This record gives sequence, structure tokens and C-alpha cells, in this order.
Amino acid sequence: MQRRKLDYRVITDGLEFPEGPIAMADGSVLVVEMKGGKLTRVHPDGTKDVVARTGGGPNGAAIGPDGACYVCQNGGFNWIREDILGFTGYNRPHGRASDYIGGGIQRVDLETGEVSWLYTECDGIPLTGPNDIVFDARGMMWFTEHGKTYGRTMDSGALFHAAPDGSMIRQAAFPMITANGCGLSPDETILYASETETGRLWRWPITGAGELGKAPWPSPNGGELVGQATGYQRFDSMALEACGNVCVATLVTGGITVFTPEGETLEYWEGPEPYCTNIAFGGPDLTTAYITVSGTGLLIAVEWPRAGLALLHQRG
Repeated sequence: MQRRKLDYRVITDGLEFPEGPIAMADGSVLVVEMKGGKLTRVHPDGTKDVVARTGGGPNGAAIGPDGACYVCQNGGFNWIREDILGFTGYNRPHGRASDYIGGGIQRVDLETGEVSWLYTECDGIPLTGPNDIVFDARGMMWFTEHGKTYGRTMDSGALFHAAPDGSMIRQAAFPMITANGCGLSPDETILYASETETGRLWRWPITGAGELGKAPWPSPNGGELVGQATGYQRFDSMALEACGNVCVATLVTGGITVFTPEGETLEYWEGPEPYCTNIAFGGPDLTTAYITVSGTGLLIAVEWPRAGLALLHQRG
């Protein structure tokens, strides 16, 4: 495994725990501000506009087939603000917010800023902390349920498949331990998901509409282990490269871990601080990586050595 440091430029600062970057065609980047409870557009010159106020804790985000932004709403965290590791006013999420609004999937109209709720439960079981989301070529969504922690109790996580019009949701894999990032292979035959607290990357074959196959050996969630973090690291969200490599945002030292489809740990790119939480690809050739550096409130850009995989809204 090669270890390198990210050569980055700061696009903007002052964000309230940014996550869920989406590279748009006009060069802007949408991010959620989890602590601020809003969806924000960051322009190439670093200026910012609030698109919508979602409340709670907006987490992962993706553009759907109708051009709207779909947001994983985790309901909100409590926050610790501290001076740590040389950083002043560092933000860290903790537990479930005292003003928790409940979890679910929200739809944001990018023209009007209108926020509507699509899903708050599946089969009568509440969604307590959805985390990350990706759309397939059919315009259907896959998303992770991270869950919440309540003192000594932790929700079990899961993977879900759902329609963007609110008409259908089904559980696809369960249980997971703090399910976080999710992504699709270039040919959309494989679904990947990461777990935060275990530092593990899993995959499942997609066998039908919203249906996942099982690994040839038993695992609690039916998935096959692709790889895991080296030492004490925690995994966050992800993006895939056009060649099929999986780039997983990595917490603790803070950076991006790159896995090959075969499970080899190819590279580790060290970032500027412990909470490198998300990565998304943009630019004309999809070789610009946009990374949220959440504890210090930054959105940074890196010229990536390989092209990213085009998401639904980036395909011609």
C-alpha cells in the first residue's frame, strides 16, 4: 500500500460540519451542513448560498432522476466543540440530539428550496439515522441506515432500496454495525457499503430489483468482506473510480483509503485533519476530487490520479 499526503486547495471554509458533496455541472458543489441543518451550494470562487434548511442532521445527499436533491436525514446529533490536536473550535458529533427530529429521506427542490419527507420508516420500523445514498441507472435509490447511539444502546444498521417518488421501500441487508457509505460498481452488479466503527468495507451482488445475493460464506449481513482499515481507523462515505476502485473516506488519522475491486488496499491519502468524511468526483473529466473536511468546516479539492465514476446526474 502506498501512503501519500493530499495536495489540496481549500475551496471554502466556515461550513458547519459539511458532508455529502455533489459536484454539479456548473462547477458548484452542493454540500449538507450537518450541524447547521441545511443544504448549501458552494461556488467555484468559494462563496456560499443556502439552498434549503432541512433541520435535524442532513447527511449523505445525491441528485435523483428528477433533478431534485435527496438527503439522508439522520435526525440530528449533539455536538462537542473543543480545541484538539492543534485545532481551535473543532466540531464532533455525539449521540442523539436533544432536539432530535427523527430520521428519514428528504427531497429538496433545488429551484424553490422546498423540503419534503419521502420515508421515515420501513415495514413499520422507524429510520433512526440514514447516512448515505446513491442512485442506480434505473433511478432507484440505495441508502444506508447508520442508526443512533443512546447511552449504552446502539441501533443496528441496514441497507435499503427505495423509489424516488415515495412509493416503495424495502430492506435489502441487515444487520450492519454503523452502516455509512454506499456505492455501486461501474456495471451496477455490485453494491458496496462501509461500516464506521468496524472500519470494514462490504459488498453484495445485486441479483434483482432491490435484491442482494449472499456471500459464499456466512456473514451476519450476507455480504462479502472486501477489506478493512489498518490499525484503529473508522470508515465514512465513499466514491468509486471509473476503473472500479473504491475510495473510502477514513476517520481518525483522516484521509482516503483506496481499495481495488479485488480487495487490495492500493493507497492511503492522508488529509489535513481527522474528519475527512466524504469524497465526490467532478470537473470536465471527473478527475477533481471534492472532499469534505468536517471537523474544521472545509471543502477541499484535489487533482486525483484517476477518473471518478460518473453518477446518475453526471451521465449524458
